Amino acid sequence: MIPVRGMEGARVAVLGLGRSGLSAAAALREGGAEAVCWDDSPEGRAKAEEAGHEIRDLTRPGALRGLDRLVVSPGIPHLYPQPHPVIRAALEEGVPVDNDIGLFFMSLASGDWLEFDQPPKVVAITGSNGKSTTTALIHHCLEAAGREAQLAGNIGRGVLDIDPPGDGGVVVLELSSYQTDLARALTPDVAVFTNLSPDHLDRHGGYGGYFAAKRRLFAEGGPDRAVIGIDEDEGLFLAGQLAEAPTDDRVIRVSVTKKLDGPGWNVFAKKGFLAEYRKGRQAGSIDLRGIRGLPGRHNHQNACSAYAALRALGLAPRDIEAGFLSFDGLPHRSQIIAEAKGVTYVNDSKATNVDSAAQALQAFPKIRWIAGGLGKDGGIAALEPHLGAVVKAYLIGHSARDFALQLGGLDHEISGTMEQAVAQAMAEAGEGETVLLAPAAASFDQYPNFEKRGEDFTRIVRERLGLQG
Repeated sequence: MIPVRGMEGARVAVLGLGRSGLSAAAALREGGAEAVCWDDSPEGRAKAEEAGHEIRDLTRPGALRGLDRLVVSPGIPHLYPQPHPVIRAALEEGVPVDNDIGLFFMSLASGDWLEFDQPPKVVAITGSNGKSTTTALIHHCLEAAGREAQLAGNIGRGVLDIDPPGDGGVVVLELSSYQTDLARALTPDVAVFTNLSPDHLDRHGGYGGYFAAKRRLFAEGGPDRAVIGIDEDEGLFLAGQLAEAPTDDRVIRVSVTKKLDGPGWNVFAKKGFLAEYRKGRQAGSIDLRGIRGLPGRHNHQNACSAYAALRALGLAPRDIEAGFLSFDGLPHRSQIIAEAKGVTYVNDSKATNVDSAAQALQAFPKIRWIAGGLGKDGGIAALEPHLGAVVKAYLIGHSARDFALQLGGLDHEISGTMEQAVAQAMAEAGEGETVLLAPAAASFDQYPNFEKRGEDFTRIVRERLGLQG
């Protein structure tokens, strides 16, 4: 655990007692502060009470008086669409509001670091799509190269639950916009911005607010190295703001749409080949085409971002390539779950929006596409330019009929359930084809989350193929 530093003797309110809230309360106590906890659910309050924390109804008038800080969980709105009543009360009382990410950066360094040959480093990854894969890939490559590394944040352990890093250790964090928007301290050594596409707009008051939340990772203190995907205008703008000159190698620009061979530090992928250029000269390359765990252009972008971060940490290109080759990918993200009779089965249940589904649809040839669920605003109309590889669609869930109306002349079935969709796709798939689950919709009509949806798809495929496990 990382004890919270600088708050000895303080009384700190903790709102929201899920994973991050409970670990924040424990870390505050470990650092000599007292946590005063509240959750709207009796289950959350019971867990905190079992751990020995004081329970106080923070929604009561005056409940925050005498407290030194309010720490909130990422799922709780602090500004848009409107602040949670407890957060509003804290703001009115002048009580500083923070989250576990802010506490982590405030508390990470310790006196032991003075004795280390190499002080530990933190790599923080944010963006709209691909950040989980990029984060996991960086962590995997570090471990494969023999470096001490811990995975935390939105993936892996809670940030305050990790072990204090040792000599030369690296903490790899995935951070959402909810986390970067509120943290009072954000000081990673290497910060990565993968890309930007519309998401969580109600929570951030629009697209500009969403970008501003991501941008805070690079503005609050500033990283030593910034890895920036520049294929969207926002990333291009951010890279321009951070760099002092065209040759400023504190900024590493990343692209999968254009060749980058300017005077700075650049990493790009073109036709499946990753290339690193520094001062206009090639410094490294990797053939990504045969890497099983990184199929498609969207994963090539993830690979470029991870490569750039790893190079900033001092890894050699050959060590990074070895890590890429042994990376199996993340569950539910372009995950190859089976191959039989020339047909490949891919679980991309995490493709819950149009943008991520578009990336999946461009990653494989001859696709039998399982899509649907609880559709988002606009449905799948924006996917029309990306349906060229789709042989047939099998539509499930609440939005199946709405999606069917947006497919034009594309061959499709209203399958309804995952069981029926998989059965139909498997019966009709031929050699060289891919049965792809990329729903372009939320899961909540039929499943509690995208993980359960992906697990169901995987189970059905493997059972029908007679595979164990």
